[in-house]
Amino acid sequence: MEWLWWVGSALVLGILEMLSLELVFIMAAGGALAGGVASAAGAPLWVQIVVAAVVSVLLLVTLRPWLLRHLRRRTPLVETNASALVGRPAVVIATVTGETGRVKLAGEVWSARTSDGDALTPGTEVTVTRIDGATAVVVPTPRP
Repeated sequence: MEWLWWVGSALVLGILEMLSLELVFIMAAGGALAGGVASAAGAPLWVQIVVAAVVSVLLLVTLRPWLLRHLRRRTPLVETNASALVGRPAVVIATVTGETGRVKLAGEVWSARTSDGDALTPGTEVTVTRIDGATAVVVPTPRP
């Protein structure tokens, strides 16, 4: 009945994987199942532990990278938080210089600055090139 502990551990690790979605706990769950198989076969505890550890590591270094590669190929990366603001348009609401200024970005007022030190007057349309802390670094939007 020792194998039931291994199966229970695999279930707990599977639940943790559902919460993290990093494909790490599921590899450890596979190792736990392998430890359960060793237990059911009558192996001593130290062999069960070694089998679980070896299988977990093998799954981590072989199966996980392959799964991540295929998962990323099927699911596009969606930028979130500050990263999602890079490339978005904004409007200058208080003169922006190389040190200070304010822009309206995604419906919010952000502190802003230019990377080249040029001054931008209120009403100028700009594009965010990067987010530096809580400051948007902007450039004038080129006119077509």
